[in-house]
Amino acid sequence: MKLIFKHMKKHWKLVALAILIKFLGSVSELSLPYILEYIIDEIVPSGKLTRVLLWGSLMFVTAIVFRALNVIANKRAINNAHKISYEIRQSLFEKTMNLSGTQFDALTLPSLISRMTSDSYNVQAFVAQLQSLCVRAPMMLLGGLIMTMLMDFKLSLILLLMMPVLILVIYFISSRGIPMYTKVQKKLDVVVRIMRENITGIRVVKALSKEDFERRRFAKSNQELTKSDVAAATVMAMPGPVIQFLLNIGLSIVVFVGAYRVNLGEIKPGVILAFLTYFNMITMGVMGLSRIFTTMSKASASANRIAEVLAMDTTEPAELARKEQLTEDAADAISPASPQGNDGDQPFIRFEHVSFSYGKLDPENSVSAAAGKNNSDQMADFGGESREKALSDITFTMKKGETLGIIGPTGCGKSTIVNLLMRFYEADEGSIIIDGKPVAAYQKDELRRRFGTVFQNDMIFQNTLYENIDFERKLDPKAIRGAVEDACAAEYVDGLAQGLQYEATIKGANLSGGQKQRMFVARALAGNPEILILDDSSSALDYKTDAAMRKAILEHHPDCTLILIAQRVSSVMNMDKILVLDNGKCIGYGTHEELLLCCKDYRETYEVQMGAMA
Repeated sequence: MKLIFKHMKKHWKLVALAILIKFLGSVSELSLPYILEYIIDEIVPSGKLTRVLLWGSLMFVTAIVFRALNVIANKRAINNAHKISYEIRQSLFEKTMNLSGTQFDALTLPSLISRMTSDSYNVQAFVAQLQSLCVRAPMMLLGGLIMTMLMDFKLSLILLLMMPVLILVIYFISSRGIPMYTKVQKKLDVVVRIMRENITGIRVVKALSKEDFERRRFAKSNQELTKSDVAAATVMAMPGPVIQFLLNIGLSIVVFVGAYRVNLGEIKPGVILAFLTYFNMITMGVMGLSRIFTTMSKASASANRIAEVLAMDTTEPAELARKEQLTEDAADAISPASPQGNDGDQPFIRFEHVSFSYGKLDPENSVSAAAGKNNSDQMADFGGESREKALSDITFTMKKGETLGIIGPTGCGKSTIVNLLMRFYEADEGSIIIDGKPVAAYQKDELRRRFGTVFQNDMIFQNTLYENIDFERKLDPKAIRGAVEDACAAEYVDGLAQGLQYEATIKGANLSGGQKQRMFVARALAGNPEILILDDSSSALDYKTDAAMRKAILEHHPDCTLILIAQRVSSVMNMDKILVLDNGKCIGYGTHEELLLCCKDYRETYEVQMGAMA
């Protein structure tokens, strides 16, 4: 709940104004039964029509004022709630953009989506209630009790004695709601994950005729969510009937005792009528408190989930565990065995004994374990005795402008090298140096601006072709056109609607795999990067187009350091150096000719692939 009050504090003037208006509206509402009682017991018996009309008009105006103030207060409360939820969602989105790969893996995408949507909505609903119902309900309860005490203390004792019982019932039952609604939100994460998988993979599902299977899988997850939600809602609904029952007992006692005392002449009939009205107000106040506790239980569970993400430490590792070592690492980046000077012989990229393991946090503690900890802390929280290494003792160097091909079977760690090089993850062991500095010494934005990257699962956005390539980088249109030509995509672009080539709106679903990959390469080249990474970027291209694209890149970007990850030997055989991986280990490193002589796996792959092409 600290998260909610922290953001409300930023808008305390607007919140205070909404609360003040609601308070005045509640005071006006509380005065209505008192005015009614006064009219019945004092004004009507006087027989003066003028006074009756005067007090009747006062009662009418008070009712109008009470309604108007409540409408204004509710409107302001809703507006304030929207502002606060907007800020929370914005903070959550910005935090998500800065999460490390380890943190993102621990949270999972579906969970982040549900926190951004349903959790933020629960917080918004509570903030709105906090400014309206949280004012009106206590006012109706306490104000009603005070007014009844002022009118007749003995009758009010009946209600007063019931209040502790009602409050205990509300507290006892509602306190169970927070853990139950936390469980509901976790079940929702699973439902969101299955929905996302099926929406993004709908073609695969249909192609394999697995609609019924996915329908059953979703139905099972949806049923578990519904079961948890019903259980939580059932518990939170219990205070209502219990409170209503107890209040009806109290009402019966008030009517019986009140009628008896009217008969004795101790009180007037108007007092009984006012008591019944105040009793209804008190009932509404108590039921309102019950609703508040229900909403608060949801909001508290949701706010905790959001706060756990916002509390995750995304501080640069350079400012944490490695801060004191950066100077030393930078000084050691060039070993005595490495050539010195400005003649271009100094390694531009250097991996030295790098090891890394992916891992998954315990699902029950995934967020709490990750929140507020740096990456090294999080790694210690991974479940299991040990984790298989994605990379083990990898060492290689590249000079500026050199090309490196990385090849190996699926899952051997090729893409992991890219993840570490761009600091999506931090290496467990070893050092990674770029241009004489450890990657941890760079700010992430500074580091990544040096790269142009095509990932395995890149994305086309529903936007113009120009914006898909430019991506708000304000690039020179000539550079974009040149990148399109180098990516062998000019023929496709020129084939679009005449005059709208670069302004034509494109969608990923309408492009073939080869067209997408050429768009991705154009996007990477357009920024004239120092380091170009092509991660399996030609798998959907024919050999002729693949060769033409690689030739254009080498000719038109001679100063660009190229790392090309591929499955085909033909794609990497002309690289300056080739790194062969298997199960996260380097089993070969050298030129194509050297590897044919000394690396059995590379030679066998070459013979199989080139033999198939023959």
